[in-house]
Amino acid sequence: MRAEIPLNKGVAAHAHWRHDEAGLIRLAQKGDEAACAALYDRHYDAVYRYCFYRVADAEVAQDLTAEVFVRMVEKLETFQVRGRPLLAWLYTIARNLIYDLHRENGKRQQVPLDEEAQRLPDADIDLARHVDGRIAAERLAAAMEHLTEEQRQVIMLKFMEDLDNARVARLLGKTEGAVKSLQHRALGALRRVLQRENSHEA
Repeated sequence: MRAEIPLNKGVAAHAHWRHDEAGLIRLAQKGDEAACAALYDRHYDAVYRYCFYRVADAEVAQDLTAEVFVRMVEKLETFQVRGRPLLAWLYTIARNLIYDLHRENGKRQQVPLDEEAQRLPDADIDLARHVDGRIAAERLAAAMEHLTEEQRQVIMLKFMEDLDNARVARLLGKTEGAVKSLQHRALGALRRVLQRENSHEA
């Protein structure tokens, strides 16, 4: 599923970085290609990481990410700037595409403990150093499949996108206390999964 982004990124997108996101969205809704390209640049890595940790394949994640931004351009006029943040909306689009993909495949994919996890962009943060320095990134990717959707999003936003609790809470439409609770349960679940794997390997 390889989709082309209908954006001319040769347009001076960086000229729009001085605008806040709401301003960029309003410009993009009026057909400003540079604003669309700036939104793409701003959120591509976050959407790609979200997709990768759900589909276990770098190429498929790239295709899904491209399709997310195609849908963004097609449906942006329906997005309410005063509502939830754009990234939360993009995650919803990605999640729906991934659910469709899993239904087509007839199974839930898991991230393999192999070279695929090494194909993430250099900007990725190794969550292992936040949880346990011995945890390899690829094992973490597989372990995250055992989390709930909300737990997975909190882990990704906190440790991979390096957002504080306030921004994570705004993205997810939750209180900061709820975010802290989700993070605590998610990290506990990750440790338990990884400890079980260690015991099986022993």
